[in-house]
Amino acid sequence: MRKFINVEDIGDLRQALAEAQEIKNDRFKYQHLGHNKTLMMIFFNNSLRTRLSTQKAAMNLGMNVIVLDVNAGAWKLETERGVIMDGDKSEHLLEAIPVMGCYCDLIGVRSFAGLSDRDYDYAETVLQQFIKYSGRPVFAMETATVHPLQAFADLITIEESWMGSERPKVVLTWAPHCRALPQAVPNSFAQWMRAADVDFVVTHPRGYELDPRFVGDARVEYDQRKAFEGADFIYAKNWSNPGVTCPADYGKITCEDRSWTVDTEHMSWTNHAKFMHCLPVRRNLIVTDDVIESPDSIVIPEAANREISCSVVIKRMLEALS
Repeated sequence: MRKFINVEDIGDLRQALAEAQEIKNDRFKYQHLGHNKTLMMIFFNNSLRTRLSTQKAAMNLGMNVIVLDVNAGAWKLETERGVIMDGDKSEHLLEAIPVMGCYCDLIGVRSFAGLSDRDYDYAETVLQQFIKYSGRPVFAMETATVHPLQAFADLITIEESWMGSERPKVVLTWAPHCRALPQAVPNSFAQWMRAADVDFVVTHPRGYELDPRFVGDARVEYDQRKAFEGADFIYAKNWSNPGVTCPADYGKITCEDRSWTVDTEHMSWTNHAKFMHCLPVRRNLIVTDDVIESPDSIVIPEAANREISCSVVIKRMLEALS
C-alpha cells in the first residue's frame, strides 16, 4: 500500500477488520517490520488523538518517529505555484517535501481545509503534492476532505460494540457548532459506512448535503427524529456548509439550529443506540453532558481504536516496503 486516503485503499474490509483484531490482541507482534525504519508525521494543524495514536502505533511496530509541526519552529511554507515569495514564507513546499522524504520511510500528513476555496480544498492540493514529490508512501492524518484513520477506527468500534444478528442501523447526524468546521470526518464516515455491512442514514438541515463522491447513494433524511428511529448507533458531528447545492455558501455556517443538539430526548427515539463522536467535542452544543457521560457513550473506546486503525495502515505500508 503506497497511499491511504480513501476506503478503497484498505482493500477488503472484512480482512482489514480481522487484521485490526489480530493487532489488538498483540500490538507488538509485527515490531520487526519497523526496525530501522522512520515515520515522519507532518502537522499543518493541531492534533491530540491523531498525534498520540499514530506515534504509538508506529512505536508498537518498531519504528523511529519524527514529528514536524510546520507552524511551530519550521520555516513558513508556501504551497502555491507562481507566487513571488517576497512575504513571510521562506520556503516552498516543493523543495521542502523531497527534503523531508530524504529523512524517512513513511510520511503521515495532517492539513485541514481552508474553507475559502472549495476547488483548492477538494483537489487535496497539499496532500497530493506529498504523494507526488516525496518519493515515500503517504497516509492521511486528516486532510481537507477526509479522515480515513478516524473512519476506520469508527468501523472497528461499531464491529466490537454490535451484538445484534442483523445489520445495525448507523446514523450520521449534523449538530450545531460555534465555528465553521471542515467536512473531512463526515465525508470519510459516510464513505466507510457505505462500504460496510450497515444500514446507513445521514441526517442534516437542508443545504448541508455532503459531496456525492463521499455520501454516494446513502439515504438522506432531513427529519432528524425520523432518522433516529430504530437507530443502533448515533454518530454526531458538525460540518460547515459543503457548498454542494450553493457553492457560494462553502465553508460558511448557514444553520445554527440548537434543536439538532443530541440530548436524552433525541436518544430516546433510538433503539438504545450507542453514542459516537470523533472528539474533541463541544459539550452542550454537539451533545449534552448526560448523553456523552452515559453508559451508552462509546467515545473513549472509539478514540482508543485510533491506535489500532493506524497500526493496520502502517503495518501494510511497511510490508509493501519489504
